[in-house]
Amino acid sequence: MTKQPFKAESKRLLDMMIHSIYSQKEIFLRELISNSSDAIDKLYYKALTDDSLQFDQSQYFIKITANKETRTLAILDTGIGMTKEELENNLGTIAKSGSLAFKTENELKDGHDIIGQFGVGFYSSFMVADKVTVITKPFGSDVAYKWESTGADGYTIEEAEKESVGTEVLLTIKENTEEETYDEYLDEHRLRSIVKKYSDFIRYPIKMDVTTSRLKEGSESEFEQIQEEQVINSMVPIWRKNKSELTDADYEAFYHEKHYGFDQPLKHIHISVDGTIRYQSILFIPEKTPFDYYTKEYEKGLELYSNGVLIMNKCGDLLPDYFGFVKGLVDSEDLSLNISREILQQDRQLKFIAKNIKNKIKSQLKTMLKNEREKYETFFESFGKQLKYGVYSDFGANKEDLQDLLMFYSSKEKKLVTLAEYVSRMPEDQTHIYYASGDSYDRIANMPQTELVQDKGYEILYFVDEIDEFAIKMLMNYEGKEFKSVSSGDLNLDDSTKDTGDTTTEHKELFEYMQEKLAGKVKKVKESKRLKTHPVCLSTEGEVTIEMEKILSAMPDNQNIKADKVLEINPNHDIFKALTHAFENDKEKVDLYTNLLYNQALLIEGLPLEDPVAFTNDMCKVMV
Repeated sequence: MTKQPFKAESKRLLDMMIHSIYSQKEIFLRELISNSSDAIDKLYYKALTDDSLQFDQSQYFIKITANKETRTLAILDTGIGMTKEELENNLGTIAKSGSLAFKTENELKDGHDIIGQFGVGFYSSFMVADKVTVITKPFGSDVAYKWESTGADGYTIEEAEKESVGTEVLLTIKENTEEETYDEYLDEHRLRSIVKKYSDFIRYPIKMDVTTSRLKEGSESEFEQIQEEQVINSMVPIWRKNKSELTDADYEAFYHEKHYGFDQPLKHIHISVDGTIRYQSILFIPEKTPFDYYTKEYEKGLELYSNGVLIMNKCGDLLPDYFGFVKGLVDSEDLSLNISREILQQDRQLKFIAKNIKNKIKSQLKTMLKNEREKYETFFESFGKQLKYGVYSDFGANKEDLQDLLMFYSSKEKKLVTLAEYVSRMPEDQTHIYYASGDSYDRIANMPQTELVQDKGYEILYFVDEIDEFAIKMLMNYEGKEFKSVSSGDLNLDDSTKDTGDTTTEHKELFEYMQEKLAGKVKKVKESKRLKTHPVCLSTEGEVTIEMEKILSAMPDNQNIKADKVLEINPNHDIFKALTHAFENDKEKVDLYTNLLYNQALLIEGLPLEDPVAFTNDMCKVMV
């Protein structure tokens, strides 16, 4: 028997198919199962136009059989089979797809679609097999054929014996090497896991002889191992069922079956689009963050299926980063895939689906916020920080989408509130949205800088996440109301609080003296118009606040960015009287008081003391 060379001829091309196109060897089983599914589909299409052919779907299946002794793995289907000419054209020509030709020549009906497009999947078999044998009997023929190849040297075709119509692909699995363990492709459990991962939703039964244990007949304790033929795939995916057929329990069971999380999903979104670009999707909004969610190791993305076959386990392009917490999948038959069906090409179909998914998620979150406030707050406690990162990232490009989903703790309501709720309660004379930043709600509530704003009866938003101020700086305003920190140099409360830039004439020399003593530490020392009961505080000028300085200084690439600090002294506090008296009589005591007040202000802000020993010595001097 003469061996025929591949029509695509070169060994280099086949080597590329085997070693370069596919990132994981296990993909071969997905490809062969997809081909088997296509073969059964072709018989189904033929039945649509041939009245003599009755298509009973229960008679059609795919069977996987592993034999460890002979090191063979067989994938059998009851599909349409191939003629000798089709064997030469489809298997003898690398990258020629019989499925693609069939799609082109036939009008597909009843929602079925042929999976294979490129004609290279079959050759992935050589990643795990030394020899590939195909025995096939075409529909309507009494003659069967055997195609066989050991790789790039070519193939043989001869007549063979086969009783039933269909195709069997027999792989002779490679021996183990130091780098690869090929035995896994003969292991029952490993094969089942690959099928469940990639081909669980192939529409035809995938059968396999599965080993189970049972009590021996007549025994109460002795077990025996038996093999039973079982269907190992689910076949009908939940996303192709009507929503009316499904309950919340069905969706929750699917969530856990897919290992999306150990929690209960707060919400599910079931999408079915039948238009220019057809796709189906099930999305879940989790209740809790995965342990690695806010780390670099976390990988966002949805599972991507093409006609029920898993193409990508994590397709990050389907979700914006700020909705990266969403779990789920997308299945479409209209995607443009690359030749290996592993990596999605960047095209308009993908962008269309991603845009729709983004809008669906946003709409669901808004509905939850409006109608199920407690559930939304549970979600926000887990993932609110991610929404704030979304406002800040990409130079604020997404802030319009996200601003109405944000929540912050309110000084008045003592709970999380939205920006819309805050603005709706603003008095007519209030011109800004006021906020305060700190490590905790309790610490912020006791900040000296909040006194005057609270005395005016204005609500203050408490920022405790490190991203809060950065996000707000990017947001700039909400419904025309600008954000203002209570530590800002100018609170814009009334004329009496405005900073004219001039130090009070009566104490100008004192403040200039103190400023000179604190040169390089503060930009200015001045009389405070915001303090009521506290003796001292720090305020800031410019865009960088003290909380932002703390966050930036903790980053690995610390660029030593500092806030322009202003030391404010309460002129109505007893300490100020002591300060002015010392300035007239004892300059050394002024130095002592200046250092103490500055360090006191640092402690209030949660900033580290520059010289703790000097501070404790100054305290001792005052006590003595």
